[in-house]
Amino acid sequence: MKILIAASEAFPFCKTGGLADVTGALSQVFSRAEGSEVVLFLPRYRNVGGGAFSLKAAGGSFLIPVGNRVETATMSRVQWGKVAVYFIENPKYFDRPGMYRTAGGDFEDNDERFLFFSRAVLEGAKFIGFKPDIIHCHDWQTGLVPAYLRTLYRIDSFYAKTASVFTIHNIAYQGMFPKETLLKAGFSWQDFTPERLEYYGGINYMKAALSFADLVTTVSPTYASEIQYRPEFGHGMEGVLKHRTSDLFGILNGIDEEIWDPATDTFLERGYELKSFQRGKAAAKKALQKELGLEENKDVILAGVVSRLDHQKGLDLLLKIAPEFLDKMQFVVLGSGDPGLTDAFGALAAQNPKSVAFRSTFDEALAHRIYGGSDIFIMPSRFEPCGLSQMIAMRYGSLPVVTRTGGLKDTVFYNGEPKDSNGFAIDNPDEGQLHSVLGHIISLYGWRENWNLMVKNAMRGDYAWGKSAEAYLKLFSIAAQRRQL
Repeated sequence: MKILIAASEAFPFCKTGGLADVTGALSQVFSRAEGSEVVLFLPRYRNVGGGAFSLKAAGGSFLIPVGNRVETATMSRVQWGKVAVYFIENPKYFDRPGMYRTAGGDFEDNDERFLFFSRAVLEGAKFIGFKPDIIHCHDWQTGLVPAYLRTLYRIDSFYAKTASVFTIHNIAYQGMFPKETLLKAGFSWQDFTPERLEYYGGINYMKAALSFADLVTTVSPTYASEIQYRPEFGHGMEGVLKHRTSDLFGILNGIDEEIWDPATDTFLERGYELKSFQRGKAAAKKALQKELGLEENKDVILAGVVSRLDHQKGLDLLLKIAPEFLDKMQFVVLGSGDPGLTDAFGALAAQNPKSVAFRSTFDEALAHRIYGGSDIFIMPSRFEPCGLSQMIAMRYGSLPVVTRTGGLKDTVFYNGEPKDSNGFAIDNPDEGQLHSVLGHIISLYGWRENWNLMVKNAMRGDYAWGKSAEAYLKLFSIAAQRRQL
């Protein structure tokens, strides 16, 4: 099967968040499936290239219509294992200091940037002669690809048997633009209907994909249900999704178990596995406390946070209650984002340097050490499509404290019985509930036999991509078969 993955970011080439981890991992996993051939298309942002990857020009150029003018696209490529990675180049659109935005907000021409990219993906595949059975698109930045396939490219024989699968990573970000973008993108006013591209008087790139893709997936079974039936999760797309309910599937993300392996992690004080986690985690905890200037105390609970600082993540709840626990808990927070939360965590750390450490610049090595050295990992999210951090934390024996939502609900199990639990969960992102569960954790921590039982449950979990990739490949076969009919 020939699979083309179209995404706006993929690790290790360009990354702002979890989307990149997922697209990068899936590219590699799909490429290892028997009989598959995988290409990955990305924009060539300013910082792409160099380092371990030496890009080579693909040769030649092609033109992409944008409204009443044309823009030129060129491509460069690199071989990444079995995956051929192609970068769509256009300095006007992609040679910028950020991928989507500046500190002042989103780029004003994001509609043009990603309609250009979406159409360049389709023209680029023709340019290199790669006729895909499946185009796997990710989030709103590639939402026009399925729409193009079924409209402007409907009679293009190159794509006669190509199916599209669209994955929603976070439905809160949809790519909503004015109706004039419709003409920039090359669609006709006939397509500007509620059943197709129109959305509250404008054009919505995510809705375009939901309307035209052969199949739609999202990143956990619970999130697939939440976005259809709960308006606070669906962000206005509930009706469209319910209409596609038989074509919508929730497939849980995985993590790269080679990168996230406490046994071989060189960032840790010493490696550890299931049989040696007590010594390994104790060493990691002591080293982390020393590194961050916290009191070196093995008996105090060390709570870790590695997160974007955003209302979605519920960390404002932690800020409110943390001062009440500083005599029995330490908090290490690594994250950036909301200026108010950044200032508040900074102030809390400054006032309590032996109990709270805060770092606002992202530090990959420190993130690894927080997973390894923390006893619990706090994620009281208001919504969480999947979440990777709770799975990484469990692999490192740090028990997650989560809200029962999205992928957190699908991966973290807590019923009050340590033998059946691999973490802790609250029903709602609520200050009182979070306070209550932290109090319970303090009581349980002294009961080491039961605590270690939960840690073992967490570390035994299967968080690899195997099952998820299998589920995707089955759906790809279904979508491709439909196109053969």
